[in-house]
Amino acid sequence: MSLRILEWVCPPDRCHPEGLNQDLQSELGHDKFSFRILKQTLDARHGKVRYRLQLQLAEHESLPAAQRLQPIEKNVRNAPEVAVVGAGPAGYFAALRLIELGYKPIVLERGTDVRSRRRDLVEITRHGRINPQSNYCFGEGGAGTYSDGKLYTRSSKRGSVERILDWLIFFGAPEHISVDSRPHIGTNKLPGIISDIRAFLLHCGAEVRFNSQLTGIEVQAGQLKRIRINHSESLPIQQLILATGHSASDVFRLLARSNLTLESKPFALGLRVEHPQSFIDQQQYHGCQLRYDLPPASYQLVSQVKGRGVYSFCMCPGGIIAPCSTDQELVVTNGWSPSKRNNPFANSGMVTEIQLSDVPHTDPDGLHTLAFQTAVERKAAVAGGGNQIAPAQRLQDFIQRKSGSEHLLTSYRPGVQSVDLNEVLPGFVAERLRLGFQDFNRKMKGFLHPEAVLVGVESRTSSPVRIPRNPETLQHPQVQGLFPCGEGGGYAGGIVSAAIDGIRCAEAVAQQKD
Repeated sequence: MSLRILEWVCPPDRCHPEGLNQDLQSELGHDKFSFRILKQTLDARHGKVRYRLQLQLAEHESLPAAQRLQPIEKNVRNAPEVAVVGAGPAGYFAALRLIELGYKPIVLERGTDVRSRRRDLVEITRHGRINPQSNYCFGEGGAGTYSDGKLYTRSSKRGSVERILDWLIFFGAPEHISVDSRPHIGTNKLPGIISDIRAFLLHCGAEVRFNSQLTGIEVQAGQLKRIRINHSESLPIQQLILATGHSASDVFRLLARSNLTLESKPFALGLRVEHPQSFIDQQQYHGCQLRYDLPPASYQLVSQVKGRGVYSFCMCPGGIIAPCSTDQELVVTNGWSPSKRNNPFANSGMVTEIQLSDVPHTDPDGLHTLAFQTAVERKAAVAGGGNQIAPAQRLQDFIQRKSGSEHLLTSYRPGVQSVDLNEVLPGFVAERLRLGFQDFNRKMKGFLHPEAVLVGVESRTSSPVRIPRNPETLQHPQVQGLFPCGEGGGYAGGIVSAAIDGIRCAEAVAQQKD
């Protein structure tokens, strides 16, 4: 079969099977062909809106059906056991790969199952009450499940990325995630996918235990021997994939108490900004949104301010700002969108780089960036007044450093308190953001919109701590059998990269056992 890849550009009203078929027929001069879309990107630059497609084309014959990878099903009930702490993407994809390799995963998750988590989220949004074990960050599926399942990744490992997307499609994700340049599943659809992954693991003989928090480890002569769960249960474990996520500060402190080396690492800190989605659509689509019935628009902005990056993060078209703290005394924000992205607001993290030289070094090595992050989150909680009420301010007032309106319209529940966010953030962070926002207004006219509202704080774009590991064995240099993994280890930055790292750690476990 003679196949070729064709780069194709078309207006939005032609980006559908019938329109593409007609236009390709005109281009090729015949109708004896078949094609499929491999990649699809909506490009609204330079005053034009068009789709850029990568097509796989076969002339004079039919394309075979697309082949997708599926996780290999094995009975591992009596296989050697490997503990996996954390049921987020790193932990669950590690468990799937362990099954393929012939090992029995024992998945230990501090929080509840993905469906039960919803009750705890309602408690946060309605009453400002946080369950420290089950919330937007902790529980089955990890932090990405209820912050909307963005699958965009900068990973250059295309085969690994495709495997993750194929496996997600196998478990019920829409097929378009394999085509879209910025794939997204949606918070409303992810719980079903997560439940199906768990059902597959259990069917193969894995164990998945909820309400099971890691509270201790025992190391003898450099070898992991036992772990403690919920302070009371002791399990003999010699291989542990530690995939606890970027918000498990108690795990960092547990390792520090056990005299294991940790490393402070750069992270990012800032605020969430919320605009009317209609304004973002108008700016990005140049007034063409209604004519073409385009999806809600997104944006990506970056600037350099005094040697540090200021940039948008986790932009959520048609989205909602969510309360994502894991502690009643802290306030943390994040954003999410449903699959239809049909809410009236667009929100995005607006953050600046925090380098090690920016942070006062008063805590032990490996924890001073965590202490800095926590202090800012605590100050935000105090400014909000409690019960997860978040400090907020109009964007224009923040730039002008003046007190603003008491009446701020925002999607954030359980509510906001109008304050001067310049007094909540560290001075150097607030200054960088002010200058960055003014630059963004030059790049995206009207960014300093009179209805734009800032909500604080956005502080968990990534972990402020790295758990070191040997680059070849992926084990902690002091403990054989301990495999730091995913975002919590400092080795991933999203669902796809965390899942890839989970698979890598599973393979490293198998290499050690062999």
